[in-house]
Amino acid sequence: MRKAYLCGADIITNESYEHRRGGMRIKQTQIFTIDIAAYGIMSNHYHVVLHINKEIANNWSFDEVIDRWHQLYKGNVLSQRFRARIALSDAELDKLYEYVELWRERLIAISWFMHRLNRGCK
Repeated sequence: MRKAYLCGADIITNESYEHRRGGMRIKQTQIFTIDIAAYGIMSNHYHVVLHINKEIANNWSFDEVIDRWHQLYKGNVLSQRFRARIALSDAELDKLYEYVELWRERLIAISWFMHRLNRGCK
């Protein structure tokens, strides 16, 4: 163990990381379709019980997936042009549909959810 504190006070350096505890109330649960059913936060790690609601993600519109993805990442040139209401060719639109389906899958993936969650703890 590398003795990295997520929350609480480091007794060696006397630094407090208590401010991070509130950050565990995750805004990203409103973006992903992953709910935190329960969690426990210790000084150097945490446990979570997650629930994936794939049905909700499958009902998202094309635009909604793009909007959700853009809350986390800047997207790509195609999605940015689409949101700016710049006309896309049929080939560009087909490619954007591929990206949207990939992003939809990522927005229900525990690995992507945890990556974002862990980024916020550093």
